[in-house]
Amino acid sequence: MITLGIETTCDETGCGIVRNGTEILANVVTSQIDLHEEYGGVVPELACRRHVDLIIPVIDQALSEAKVNFQAIDLIAVARGPGLIGALLIGINAAKALAWTLKKPIVGVNHIEAHLYAALMSHAHPPQFPALGAVISGGHTSLIYMKDIGSYEQIGHTVDDAIGEAFDKAAKILGLPYPGGPAIEQLAKGGDPYRFPLKAGRVKSNPYDFSFSGLKTGVLYTAKGQSSSIHDTYVIDEQGKKDLAASFQRVAFVDLIKKTLSAAEKYGCKSIVFGGGVTCNERLKEMFAEAHSGMTYYWPARGLSLDNAAMIAGLGYHKFIKNGPDTLDIEALTRISF
Repeated sequence: MITLGIETTCDETGCGIVRNGTEILANVVTSQIDLHEEYGGVVPELACRRHVDLIIPVIDQALSEAKVNFQAIDLIAVARGPGLIGALLIGINAAKALAWTLKKPIVGVNHIEAHLYAALMSHAHPPQFPALGAVISGGHTSLIYMKDIGSYEQIGHTVDDAIGEAFDKAAKILGLPYPGGPAIEQLAKGGDPYRFPLKAGRVKSNPYDFSFSGLKTGVLYTAKGQSSSIHDTYVIDEQGKKDLAASFQRVAFVDLIKKTLSAAEKYGCKSIVFGGGVTCNERLKEMFAEAHSGMTYYWPARGLSLDNAAMIAGLGYHKFIKNGPDTLDIEALTRISF
């Protein structure tokens, strides 16, 4: 079965074509970094306009790279949420138009779930279930108890900023470009990760919830002085910026690692499945390895870590096999609970 997947949850326009849920025939992603970098984050209205311009060319390119035509497509899969409502609607309406015109079945896919499936697509052998899922991206930070593909229970999430969002905001404070994750990682290589005593937030109601807003504020006050604003001048020098980037990165990752490993142990998981753009950070992978947890880690391939449509198509195949098609009246959901 050949599935065409569409991804437009935020600022990447993607079309993926996947055979039988795992064999990627094409995975075309067009980023909008050039559009949003001057603002230090995604501007929803601008993102939607770019999706409108790109959706048809991206679909055409994916078909060309996969060397298939529309008649060869058996299933249409689309990310229905969570995400920006306007962006989601563009992808969903494109998918509906294809399904109706081609008389093909359609399925809506949970974008967060697809990030976890991206790691499964990246390995020849599936993890031992139950497994713990860790979604760490610019829009999401969640710990998910994975009973099987399609059977999940969310056990922790961020109560404010996602970890990738915190990296973006910390980078903006330090005068670094958007997206902030790669810039922070690079700057941190020259810094002392123990110089500044930053702290991650604690959520008393749930030990597996995250809070990164206070950590971000700690970066601001360290860089520009107590009770300062982002427009104030720096009170640290260039080496101080490197040390602050390293300290921020270490504290954020220690918090993530501690809660992830604790949750995996409590829920009897032997494998941890990672998803989301923050998985690109090599220092994070090193710190998980240094923890010597005895867990088996499933990291997504680099091409599947950021928002993409191959993961939408792959998971859509499994959803269709298990539950059958959705109807053409599926709606966009800015939030989806497990």
